[in-house]
Amino acid sequence: MSENNVNRENPSKMAEGMAMQRFGESVKPEDERICYDPYAVHFISPEIIKFGREHPKEAKVKVEQMEKLFPGLSSSIMARVRYFDDFTKKSIEEGIEQVVIMGAGYDTRAYRIEELKDIKVFEVDHPGTQSFKIQKIGEIFGSLPDHVVYVPVDFEKDTLGQKLLDNGYDSSKKTLFIMEGLIMYIPPKAVAKTLLFIVENSGKGSHVIFDYYPESVVDGTCKLEIGTNIRNHVAEQGEPLQFGIKEEKIEDFLTEFGFSRVQNVTSEDYKDLYFHGKNENRDVCELLYFAHALVK
Repeated sequence: MSENNVNRENPSKMAEGMAMQRFGESVKPEDERICYDPYAVHFISPEIIKFGREHPKEAKVKVEQMEKLFPGLSSSIMARVRYFDDFTKKSIEEGIEQVVIMGAGYDTRAYRIEELKDIKVFEVDHPGTQSFKIQKIGEIFGSLPDHVVYVPVDFEKDTLGQKLLDNGYDSSKKTLFIMEGLIMYIPPKAVAKTLLFIVENSGKGSHVIFDYYPESVVDGTCKLEIGTNIRNHVAEQGEPLQFGIKEEKIEDFLTEFGFSRVQNVTSEDYKDLYFHGKNENRDVCELLYFAHALVK
């Protein structure tokens, strides 16, 4: 895909797609939903919401078509939201002093996780998406919250560390770095620079958590049809996959950067964690993994 086709300036279509997924899950009954985001609806275009309300059958058909193309992926994405929420809450209990959400998109953790309101949260994202988000947050709450700092960064061009430090980031503090739905969309060099920054510029006991696809999905060698479908779909959205990690190599990959206590979370792991009762028959996608690790 040529550079010209990559979405750089406009708000991310993928970010809106993720908000739609969270909204769809959030309207389910409390004993059925995997995650809950009361603010997701604000980041979906009014036309889409209107279509869903006025044409529920057609909307249902569209959802079913997506599930056919990407069996289990939506459920895996909902599990990702929940797992990252739970990990954030656990990190707060363990004394995290600041949070950095990279590639924040329309992430709403800083606004819906009550315990985060006493912690400085840095939201790092591309200016095109972030400016739209800031506008929406202002509309939802009437003003921008004091505990959130918005840091505009183009991961391919800007120096992440300098941008964070210029905006009040304290490299001596115990920090949680959240990279949800990010590293697969940025080049390997940008991934390496980001991970090195975390290791070299955060307090002892800091954590990173992210999700990833196997390298085979990114380079097109995955033998599963869903792998090809994911790769083609995100490219058509203007946000092609650029980075993956070799199967069963996550621990080697992260320890080389200086991380320890690496934990790989497979689809079986999060299926066991969250999909019980009414949800036990929901499929998940075996290609979406989560990982977290400690800064020594």
